[in-house]
Amino acid sequence: MKRMWAVDVEGNGATPPEIIELGIVEMDDLRLTGKVMHWQFKPQHEITPIVSRIHGITNDDVADAPPLEDVVDDILLWLEDSPIVGHNVRVELEALTRVLPDWKPAAAYDSLKVARRMLPNEEKFGLERLGDVLRLKDAASQAVGGGVSHSAPYDAAMSAILLEHLLAPLSQAERDSILMDADVTNSRQGTLL
Repeated sequence: MKRMWAVDVEGNGATPPEIIELGIVEMDDLRLTGKVMHWQFKPQHEITPIVSRIHGITNDDVADAPPLEDVVDDILLWLEDSPIVGHNVRVELEALTRVLPDWKPAAAYDSLKVARRMLPNEEKFGLERLGDVLRLKDAASQAVGGGVSHSAPYDAAMSAILLEHLLAPLSQAERDSILMDADVTNSRQGTLL
């Protein structure tokens, strides 16, 4: 397993949402490396009160933040064309490709799809709930120096740790098969959809 980036974005509640926070956490061989990038951005449209209640980011929090366009080159430097992972990763993929139209990850692995496959007896698969059930919350918080659910760096770390937790006991062939099925950019991924 080569290097990949766990990614999470938080938005402003607009349609389509503008990215106001981006967290990127590096993984190598399914393990966190300790490299974490975190940005907040000032959107063109204000953050709606309902989404502020979810992720805790207010318009005052991003009033002095740069617009995302000012940081695009830095984001591309980190992401390159490496694979990404996220919980319901389509959200991150769609949000990022709107602002990075020339960027295409080598793969986009969905930890939600992996969790549904590996934990068939679970009823709910929200990232926060799985973190509770599998006792992964402390590890995610430590990985990014603190944080809570719905902060981009924390959720990126939780996605990475969840993926590691679910795949670590498997053989490499089993991991490869599950990841191929969980890659939302893979046109052959029929089994998990």
